Amino acid sequence: MSKKSRLDLMKMKEKGEPVAWITAYDFPTASFAEQAGMDMILVGDSLGMVLLGYKGTVSVTMEECITCCKAVRRGALNTFCIGDMPFMSYQISDEDAVYNAGRFLKEADMDAVKLEGGRRVITRIKAIADAGILVMGHIGLTPQSSGVLGGFKAQGRDPKSAKDLIMDARAIEEAGAFALLLEAVPPELTEFIAKDLSIPVYSIGAGAPCDGQLLICGDMLGLFQAFTPKFVKKYANVAEVEIEAFKTYIEDVKTGKFPEDQHCYHILPETAEEYQKMLEELKRK
Repeated sequence: MSKKSRLDLMKMKEKGEPVAWITAYDFPTASFAEQAGMDMILVGDSLGMVLLGYKGTVSVTMEECITCCKAVRRGALNTFCIGDMPFMSYQISDEDAVYNAGRFLKEADMDAVKLEGGRRVITRIKAIADAGILVMGHIGLTPQSSGVLGGFKAQGRDPKSAKDLIMDARAIEEAGAFALLLEAVPPELTEFIAKDLSIPVYSIGAGAPCDGQLLICGDMLGLFQAFTPKFVKKYANVAEVEIEAFKTYIEDVKTGKFPEDQHCYHILPETAEEYQKMLEELKRK
């Protein structure tokens, strides 16, 4: 399996072949995703909730993102991986944005970065792209600014807000982004934007008519239990499997069923006599 490039993703859009990608934050998940043939992996700032137990994404730091990106790259050497720029890693200035975007490539070997926002962050997107770094835009429901949006709510459901998102999408493409992620917007708007832009347009809860689908691994695998967004399809319930396994383990320990002899390392047979003698000598009198 060879790693996809920006050109491969463009060809997939042209051929109408949808991209399948998920978030991952650790070595095992990234490894399993690559073995399954995943097209891309996003090391999302959703790691704050799914992995670290934060109430949202705002608390996530650059160091936490970089650490997770390194782990994902080690697990998925041949998969196109994107680092998600956390809150306040790009909001202050273009210079900060370029510096922090560069860290994802230099320190974690990511292939691209993603940041949230439309026209309000256009200079950031352009600066990162001008620095030679692939950057993906992200509009619609943007979790880092969910407070401004009034919570985790779908966006673009009326003509005015939909028009704003179309203007954002066009500006993001013009600024040099290689792709765009739409979150929690109507499929009618997703279809319009996907046809309107020449770059790939992907969906997370934005319907089917676009160039590919993203899901958060914790949601699709049933690992994250706090809430499940409407747009998620659960492909497994790993939490239930883990809880049952833990219950069985606890029961085995309490009742003496674990460990059994097969789980033990025994002394070397040829030293058995000497071993027992040593233990007898060291017994407390």
